[in-house]
Amino acid sequence: MLFDPLRLRGLTARNRIMVSPMCQYSSPDGFATDWHLVHLGSRAVGGASIVFTEANAVTADGRISPYDLGIWKDEHVGFLSRIARFVREQGSIPGTQLAHAGRKGSARVPWETPGAVPVSEGGWVPVAPSAIPFSGSYPKPAALDENGVRAVVQAFADAARRALDAGFLVIEVHAAHGYLIDEFLSPLSNKRTDAYGGSFENRTRILREIVAGIRGVWPEHLPLFVRISATDWVEGGWDLKQSIELAKQIRPLGVDLIDCSSGGIVPDAKIPIGPGYQVPFAEAIRREAGILTAAVGMITTAAQATEILRDGKADLIVMAREFLRQPYWPLHAADEEKFPASWPVQYLRAAHRDTPRREPLNAPDSIPVTAARRAIPD
Repeated sequence: MLFDPLRLRGLTARNRIMVSPMCQYSSPDGFATDWHLVHLGSRAVGGASIVFTEANAVTADGRISPYDLGIWKDEHVGFLSRIARFVREQGSIPGTQLAHAGRKGSARVPWETPGAVPVSEGGWVPVAPSAIPFSGSYPKPAALDENGVRAVVQAFADAARRALDAGFLVIEVHAAHGYLIDEFLSPLSNKRTDAYGGSFENRTRILREIVAGIRGVWPEHLPLFVRISATDWVEGGWDLKQSIELAKQIRPLGVDLIDCSSGGIVPDAKIPIGPGYQVPFAEAIRREAGILTAAVGMITTAAQATEILRDGKADLIVMAREFLRQPYWPLHAADEEKFPASWPVQYLRAAHRDTPRREPLNAPDSIPVTAARRAIPD
């Protein structure tokens, strides 16, 4: 099943393998660069059916760091369109994850000394549902008023329009990992007493409004994903039961798939990390909410991924770190599964390492490939 196609509204993913959004912290003023073209393009060449950009900030103060990718102004569209076009030319579906970092914004990049970037060095005062810092090393955020919340909702819709202009074919809303939307969902970080706080209905309101806003500009034939943290891993926080109810709420609003991650709302959560440790969340939400789900988290082998799909635990396999180690993981997985891999014609001469080749390197190659190396139809 790993190489079965997956229908997503008007698109067909050629297999069940997706490149997870992975922050590169390499964008001056939010602009994509050649690094992003090569990074994302190589994963498309490697055979993944869906290739996502990293978290793409919908506002300048919605970045995690001053070097995050951005889509808050029209000028960002130009280079993003080049990336989307190349990914599409490889037969993959280009996607972008729309995000707002909330109280975890204005942070230093991971390879620097941890801490906040002060305003004097290009940082900013982050915003959040409530004025509660993530930890002692993070700045105290400013609590959004209702006008601020509405501005964030509009920023997501505006970013979706730009994503469409850039040529992306799928959007994922980042509502996980302790960033702004997740901060509204969790009672640990949301202490509001207005229409966006308190009850489950109120805490989930911003996500419903964001989904509706995006669907107002995002074509009906193109899919919309939402990534959530299915649990905070903390007593009294967001949990799987609430995640299932959330999925039931947003499915009728036009959400096609829930990308099931976890954690990130507090720095000291005890998370039992291990191979496939988040898969049960994808399985439960798929079963109880009747919606497609994606499994993510320490999935590294073709056998492991196939077992998840075969047993009905998820519909899509999302991988991150393994793609950093092996950009062409799908091609090798296809070889393991005895499936005719979709090798780019430029690489066919290397498709089978156990087959001696005596002809010149520029000779025609007869190794079977699928027909997926073509542009995704509109």
